[in-house]
Amino acid sequence: MSVNEQNIRDIVKEVMAKLQLADENTGSQRGVFSQMDEAIAAARESQKIIRRMSMDQREQIISSIRKKTRENAEILARMGVEETGMGNIPHKILKHQLVAEKTPGTEDIKTVAWSGDRGLTLVEMGPFGVIGAITPCTNPSETIICNTIGMIAGGNTVVFNPHPAAVKTSQFAIDMLNRASVEAGGPDHIACTVAAPTLESSNILMKHPGIQLIVATGGPGVVTAVLSSGRRGIGAGAGNPPALVDDTADLRKAAEDIVNGCTFDNNLPCIAEKEIVAVESTVSELMHYMVEEQGCYLLSAEEADRLASVVLTPKGLNRKCVGRDAKTLLSMIGVSVSDNIRCITFEGPKEHPLIAEELMMPILGVVRAKDFDDAVEKAVWLEHGNRHSAHIHSKNIDNITKYAKAIDTAILVKNAPSYAALGFGGEGYCTFTIASRTGEGLTSAATFTKRRRCVMSDSLCIR
Repeated sequence: MSVNEQNIRDIVKEVMAKLQLADENTGSQRGVFSQMDEAIAAARESQKIIRRMSMDQREQIISSIRKKTRENAEILARMGVEETGMGNIPHKILKHQLVAEKTPGTEDIKTVAWSGDRGLTLVEMGPFGVIGAITPCTNPSETIICNTIGMIAGGNTVVFNPHPAAVKTSQFAIDMLNRASVEAGGPDHIACTVAAPTLESSNILMKHPGIQLIVATGGPGVVTAVLSSGRRGIGAGAGNPPALVDDTADLRKAAEDIVNGCTFDNNLPCIAEKEIVAVESTVSELMHYMVEEQGCYLLSAEEADRLASVVLTPKGLNRKCVGRDAKTLLSMIGVSVSDNIRCITFEGPKEHPLIAEELMMPILGVVRAKDFDDAVEKAVWLEHGNRHSAHIHSKNIDNITKYAKAIDTAILVKNAPSYAALGFGGEGYCTFTIASRTGEGLTSAATFTKRRRCVMSDSLCIR
């Protein structure tokens, strides 16, 4: 998709001016309140309406959300990059289009029935009520829109506590969602938030008696807090997805797929390839294709050490490096490269900090394995038991099966870029909340519902 840079720049200036005004008068944005209690109260009133709406009426709201997301994809993409400094605009546009087109709606809400000699039993999906959601700065508007579509489909409303580093982008998305609902004949305040989200507002959200379910998308700290809240929690935590390459793989295609997945939105998606574990016989050829054909810069050992000292601090990741492109990262260590360089690679042990740590940067360390079993062992170690995502490039079904059982992740992509897991170049639906820690996996509308059994004994059996 082409982007008219001047038009978008003008639009964004107008939007940012409106958002600046909204800081002074939160009433100018739909769904933005000064206090968390007010936001939850408004969402509760709207949920009383949503839960009484038919599936067709909810789907009309969702269709309106999809339309507005497509219309605002470029604005949301640019706002996200400008506010957070992470990712890149063309890929964020694609992510918003993916959310609009492939996030499940009411079709995901299904009834299960048993009919027999003793009558009829139904299991139906009902709403939790008001859901509390904590969202990250890496995919702020994408996560908010995706979550809201699924939650509304299930008859819920939602109150967000977005990451403070993406507050303006998040509030713009929430305002857009409410306008979409109103235009489709639905209530205002289907999605709400506070003007200044903080740790304190997050704590209020998690402990409020009006919140029945908490959905957290972010790092391990926020997921742990949610699971300690005393509420039902869905936790989408960290990952460090390894890409395993065995000696049966199409190495040219593997190099292309892995680098494409790693560099998508500058490696911000939690499912993206973070490191490679390759069987020894494939390493030289694989890295040749990565460097010569896929725009990877090969670090020397000394450069790798310098880069590690920049992107990692004693307190963890250097936030100024997260989601930055390869050229920017290399410039931080005094290495000048052309715009064609889109990824950074080197070979190192699995314990190397640029390999063992989840970086969310287009850096692909390559770990050499003596054979397939050794590669599996190293990949499992690097995934750190997150059970999130992993990838493999192989034509050997037995190897794929063995790896799948050993790695035991919510997502396993075979012979494709990581983003195929989200329906982009692969089958299946899209989500930006992958609940590996609490076991739900790729969340959808059905995830945000309660199961209710209705039994009619000795009746309605007409066989």
